[in-house]
Amino acid sequence: MNINIVFFGASKHVIPLLDVLKENHTLSLIITTESLPTEPVSTYAKTHTIPLLTIKQCSNITIEEIKKTNAPIGILAYFGIILPPTVLNLFPKGILNVHPSLLPLYRGSTPVQTAILNGDKTTGVTFIKLDEQTDHGPIISQISEPIHEDDTAETLYQRLFKRGAKILKKDLPPYLEDKVKLKVQDDAKATFTQDFTRHSGYFDSNNPPSPQQLDRMIRAYHPWPGSWTRITTNDERITVNKIIKFLPASSHPELLPVDRQGDSGSLKFVLQMEGKKPISFKDFINGYPQLAEIIKSIIQ
Repeated sequence: MNINIVFFGASKHVIPLLDVLKENHTLSLIITTESLPTEPVSTYAKTHTIPLLTIKQCSNITIEEIKKTNAPIGILAYFGIILPPTVLNLFPKGILNVHPSLLPLYRGSTPVQTAILNGDKTTGVTFIKLDEQTDHGPIISQISEPIHEDDTAETLYQRLFKRGAKILKKDLPPYLEDKVKLKVQDDAKATFTQDFTRHSGYFDSNNPPSPQQLDRMIRAYHPWPGSWTRITTNDERITVNKIIKFLPASSHPELLPVDRQGDSGSLKFVLQMEGKKPISFKDFINGYPQLAEIIKSIIQ
């Protein structure tokens, strides 16, 4: 069944979803919150000659453009704007959402990062029909996915949306034919995530998290907002008042990571001094010996 579809989404992570929709249906309109025409979804629309609307909030223009498509259904993923009833009600079959968590767990904008921060071993993808509340609508289908020890938010989002594309291809047709029994979420089990700011990844170098929690932070906050601290030291050799970023080793495989073995397991990262390139722990200590004890105290 080839139908007109309006897609709401942003970021490179949703490209597998767009591929599935383009191959099996007609993408009549893509609505994105991306800022630049060179960003992934905007580029995809241009490459495949699909009408594109870039918005910061829903407006009368948004509604009129959607009406022109005569699309019976919308698909949404990684969008970042709560759609009002005036938009939800434009689609006879509703708007369906591919959400990267096992709802009702981790409703909100940072489900993957929160799962990593909490040390979860498993997460998943949930296909739901949107309602007026955040990630609250009834479930169409759901699958689980393990969280690997070296997963970052980046790698896990990529894997989950690839799984989500398979769900979309498999479960959209029976939904359109009214052959799916929707399952109401158990609100008593619902948990909610927090939006991140640049400061979310900060930790106090004088009171650092445990090595285990630091490892989770490094992976969960990559690539944004990043895990970082500010180190200030003043001795006869050099004065330092700089931000130091802690990056997952997997993001720079060419660098030799530190591997601290302890009760918390393996902690692997590289370091980046403000204004400099990322380097290995060994090279950092050799280059900034006056900071050696501070860095070692953070990871012990």
